[in-house]
Amino acid sequence: MRLYLTEGNPHCLKVVAAVELTGSRCELQFVGVEERVVPFLAHSKLPCLQLDNGNYLFSTNAICQYLFTLRGKEPSDLTNQWLEWEGTELQTALSGALYMAVVQGKREEAAGALQKKCAYIDQSLMKRSCPFLAADAITVADIVLWGALYPLLSDSTFLPGDLKALRSWFERVCAVAACRKAVESILKGKGLQALKPYLQKQPAPSQRAETPASNEPEGGESADRVLTEEEIGAAAESWSKGLSAWPKPKPIEHPVLPQPNEKNVLITSALPYVNNVPHLGNIIGCVLSADVFARFCRLRNWTTLFVCGTDEYGTATETKALEEGLSPQQICDKYHAVHAHIYQWFGISFDHFGRTTTQRQTEISQDIFRRLLDRDFLLQDTVEQLRCESCQKFLADRFVEGTCPFCNYEEARGDQCDKCGKLINATELKSPQCKICKGTPVVKSSKHLFLDLPKLEARLVKWLEDSMVSGNWTPNARFIARSWIRDGLKPRCITRDLKWGIPVPLEEFKDKVFYVWFDAPIGYLSITANYTDQWERWWKNPEQVQLYNFMAKDNVPFHSVVFPCSLLGAEDNYTLVNHLIATEYLNYEDGKFSKSRGVGVFGDMAKETGIPADIWRFYLLFIRPEGQDSSFSWSDLLLKNNSELLNNLGNFINRAGMFVCKFFEGRVPEMELNDDDKRLLAQATWELRQYLQLLEKVRIRDALKCILNISRHGNQYIQANEPWKRIKGTDADRQRAGTVTGVAVNMACLLSIMLQPYMPSVSASIQEQLLAPPQCNVLTEEFVCILPSGHQIGAVSPLFQKLETDQIESWRKRFGGQQPDEGSANQSKTEAKPAAETKAAVAEDAGKDADPQRAKQLAEEVTKQGEVVRELKAQKAEKAVIGAAVTKLLELKKQLVLAEGKTPEAPAQKGKKKK
Repeated sequence: MRLYLTEGNPHCLKVVAAVELTGSRCELQFVGVEERVVPFLAHSKLPCLQLDNGNYLFSTNAICQYLFTLRGKEPSDLTNQWLEWEGTELQTALSGALYMAVVQGKREEAAGALQKKCAYIDQSLMKRSCPFLAADAITVADIVLWGALYPLLSDSTFLPGDLKALRSWFERVCAVAACRKAVESILKGKGLQALKPYLQKQPAPSQRAETPASNEPEGGESADRVLTEEEIGAAAESWSKGLSAWPKPKPIEHPVLPQPNEKNVLITSALPYVNNVPHLGNIIGCVLSADVFARFCRLRNWTTLFVCGTDEYGTATETKALEEGLSPQQICDKYHAVHAHIYQWFGISFDHFGRTTTQRQTEISQDIFRRLLDRDFLLQDTVEQLRCESCQKFLADRFVEGTCPFCNYEEARGDQCDKCGKLINATELKSPQCKICKGTPVVKSSKHLFLDLPKLEARLVKWLEDSMVSGNWTPNARFIARSWIRDGLKPRCITRDLKWGIPVPLEEFKDKVFYVWFDAPIGYLSITANYTDQWERWWKNPEQVQLYNFMAKDNVPFHSVVFPCSLLGAEDNYTLVNHLIATEYLNYEDGKFSKSRGVGVFGDMAKETGIPADIWRFYLLFIRPEGQDSSFSWSDLLLKNNSELLNNLGNFINRAGMFVCKFFEGRVPEMELNDDDKRLLAQATWELRQYLQLLEKVRIRDALKCILNISRHGNQYIQANEPWKRIKGTDADRQRAGTVTGVAVNMACLLSIMLQPYMPSVSASIQEQLLAPPQCNVLTEEFVCILPSGHQIGAVSPLFQKLETDQIESWRKRFGGQQPDEGSANQSKTEAKPAAETKAAVAEDAGKDADPQRAKQLAEEVTKQGEVVRELKAQKAEKAVIGAAVTKLLELKKQLVLAEGKTPEAPAQKGKKKK
């Protein structure tokens, strides 16, 4: 291995210390600050670790974690929590504090900016009473936090005397020989001043105020940044280049195949089950998130293949066929078309949208099965199953419902509880019931095949840690995968007593089919194989292909454990997931989506509202549940449409284009940039680079904020310069109006490119109005003058329409499950029940659902959670931690009210009363 470093780079401290402490065989090579070591990155990224297989790690925390893992020092859950906290919380405050102290000489302000983070570490150390952060011995968490804090805390004035636990810990780690050697290598005995040359060449970090936990993207308006003269000069120089040196968009030629010496990105979206219509939560959790990333990758000129399709085998299809009086194949044909139409309307840019009921699926699934069998990774065992004597058949998981043995949820399926998320066996259900005839099934024996997960565990764990270190796994995906490993893997049944499925190619099991969760992920491979005969260039090419899986968190166990074990056991050089992107859940208003109860907006209904698909895309991506569950709200949709789209983004782009048409006969005017214009270019360039970095990390929601920040800067720029007034003034005023208009319309063109992944139709509309050259549709780190002086633009028209409150209330009622049934629909309005009588009826119905045993259990959980909240507040924990605990408490209280048979009261409206 080779570790590339830069003298005076504070980020190098931790990685050098990790090398020394772990005794890793690693060549240290110092290079210049601007040297581009990673060939596929457009800018320098140091420190960087080149692995023996040619891959690169350029996240400092990932490098440290990788080195510790190589030495068998597996990170604990607490260690991982500290690493996440350092990367997301500490670094934000630390980068600003370091810049203030070293470059600006504002030592007191720097100490103040770091005070809360230091206090948090101090409190955590005191609470655990351990010498180190996560254990009695030093771990990677100690090295990472020490390396981050050392440049400032090595000066005693930055470490308040009352933080005794933090001081003791810091001195303890400083005394470690590996850390002393790292300081000597990077700082060369010069202390803080050794960092100044390096920091002066970096962009000034943005200082943002701390805000309470929220489901919305951080911030709204970007904070004013201190731009360096170098940044401003570089932005002006880039602008002057125009499109002359601009890379050309890479044409998409099908079939898309990976190319040598290029970045090849394979994107999959979790296969939607064919037996239902997807709701907004399904759409944002999988296909829409994957589509944004796929469109972004194409704009980066990366070779990109995006595949998906309907998952069509299994019990759920048989159940739906029984309900609708159709054959399973007819159900699949019907709902595959429904899904395809919905995704087409939402603008999902699949390279191929297939299905799993194909010959290719059978061939590839049976091949993987045979390879597992030949390598002794399958077991046979007799399984106790539920059999319905009335129906004369063994009942597959989804033909059984009952009470969950873990949380007592009364509508748990025979394979998984939708409430607590635990996987269960149908025989473990309390009070099981056949879904077909509603009879009580009996337990009978049946022979089945199992995937020997314990036998594959060692190679799974090694692959999993390597993938998590080198790839981009969301925190929830990491946690879920590690919890499965921690709990111990057990053999997993891969066959079922069904007719609708892929037949098991063994005479002894000819009456069985594969369990859908064995063959469903193989659908990614077979769908690609139906797209191109050269599918193995994608799926058996881990050296050249980066695989991204998009899904909701409930699919993580199968994509991180079960399916990888199948591919590892097959030993056929399969491409395994490098980046597992999982969302939390999207709720609807104050509850869950329910097709049967008419609650929530489903994919086939969105079009009926008349709201354009791009508005739905924007709002779902704006509230994307990245770190915690979020909720769709009609009122919030109105607010975001009217404020962010209409008044901010749309207003700026429309004004810029209208000024060109109205004042300059539709041609972009001459531009003579002054210092304010160049500063605006630098600000837009910084937001563009933030956008690129965030999307490369698949932080889709946060990247959207950068687009809105640019348009917000643009509106302020126009308002401050008032071109509509200057155009009537002197020659100098007219020249100034021309410059402002020209810069603004070019910013509008930049926004059209950045908007493509999020709002493709709006993006195309902007470019059509501006007559933007097709060559501009590539994303780089530079903001250039795309529309030069003299460029003719087209007719300009508004991009967005205002949403009205009465529209919103109408849709809220329509999709809120309040629709009357056929009997009540025929009643005249004059026959409606009085409010008091209706309320009494509701209360009576609620009382019928009372569950005293559940209520008692919930009351205890509410008490415990209340104590947790009080303890967190007493400890002055992070706001995000307290907020999550309070949210959980409120949800438990809501469940308690329902379990007691009461009607939940509507939440009181907050805010000031109008006078």
